[in-house]
Amino acid sequence: MAGLPDSLSGQDVGSFAYLTIKDRIPQILTKVIDTLHRHKSEFFEKHGEKGMEAEKKAISLLSKLRNELQTDKPIVPLVEKFVDTDIWNQYLEYQQSLLNESDGKPRWFLSPWLFVECYMYRRIHEAIIQSPPIDDFDVFKESKDQNFFESQQSIIALCTYLQELMKTIEDLEDNQLKDEFFKVLQISLWGNKCDLSLSGGDTSSQKTNIISSLEDLKPFILVNDMERLWSLLSNCKKTRERASITRVDIILDNSGFELITDLVLADFLLSSKLATEIHFYGKTIPWFVSDTTIHDFNWLIKQLKHSNHKWMSKCGVNWENHIKMGRWVYLDHMFWTLPHEFSAMSQVAPDLHAELQKAHLILFKGDLNYRKLTGDRKWEFTIPFHQALNGFHPAPLCSIRTLKAEVQVGLQPGQAEQLSASDPSWMTSGKYGIFQFDGPL
Repeated sequence: MAGLPDSLSGQDVGSFAYLTIKDRIPQILTKVIDTLHRHKSEFFEKHGEKGMEAEKKAISLLSKLRNELQTDKPIVPLVEKFVDTDIWNQYLEYQQSLLNESDGKPRWFLSPWLFVECYMYRRIHEAIIQSPPIDDFDVFKESKDQNFFESQQSIIALCTYLQELMKTIEDLEDNQLKDEFFKVLQISLWGNKCDLSLSGGDTSSQKTNIISSLEDLKPFILVNDMERLWSLLSNCKKTRERASITRVDIILDNSGFELITDLVLADFLLSSKLATEIHFYGKTIPWFVSDTTIHDFNWLIKQLKHSNHKWMSKCGVNWENHIKMGRWVYLDHMFWTLPHEFSAMSQVAPDLHAELQKAHLILFKGDLNYRKLTGDRKWEFTIPFHQALNGFHPAPLCSIRTLKAEVQVGLQPGQAEQLSASDPSWMTSGKYGIFQFDGPL
């Protein structure tokens, strides 16, 4: 992999990666341990003594993990057999092969940040699956549900907006449809601010009506390729034979409020006929505190459907119907919870790569996906996005993310320097966003 910049890592004292490994990750682990403690009586009611023993075991494994991390111990192979265990352990060996003899084994602060952060969440999962009968317990479910319930007013506003729009969508002229498309795209972008791993698992619900803020937020979009998305999808729509399909794949990020914004976008794409089929990809295991799993996806639609607010309920009913009719397809794949950057997908998960090649457009939501798209490296800010993708081009793709990590490419000369001068934390606060497209010009 000659010619690629170094990975971001905790070696750089004071960097966001360093502070994440030093402070944020131990804080998340402590919260996970507290969550297990709080569910002790529930485990006892469900499973008797076995439940109590399992809770103790999981806590002891997680406390050990926290100690390894805080004392910068070598990173150890996974022991519990799971579908991805061998791939993880091979990746650990690969990381070891990159080190000099003098470095010894991969460690928390020396190794690439992307690897150790993913590894930490995978070890949380290992602690849970090593502790039956509580081995299907989602340690993050409480905070995900809380995010949803605390964002109720914003969710009502979004569902109302969408249902009002549906009444007139067939009659919109092209330029009006384009304006609405840009609106739902921006709603989905700013929905990405609600990230529980950034806040260390503290609440990050959406309290304001996002729609009324869109104009004020526009100046914070650093790369804006929305026009290219419109031209791609409107061309697909114009040239589509009656029988053929336009498929948009959405690689999901957070559940809760952000997932609602993504489903609003997906519903709009179908209703406007800019797409005929949407494939959603989520995570196979609980991941990065608030990432979407199949349970979160189904739970959220069910919550909406049974809501006593008529527009929320209407969204739930419609969305369930999209799934039943096969217009919405939810998929997961273990690759999304591996530490590999996406340029390795064709080797590591050729089946997933082949599937993504069938899409007309792939939307990658959120920060972790951006880090994996660009390899989480110390790229120059002005390097073209296409180059940072390092050969990953299954189909035209777009990253929709608010910035929460120190990696960003494809900026104009001088843009990053100006931002650094006016707002030193511009790369990590979630205040700025991008629509960054890669595809045929």
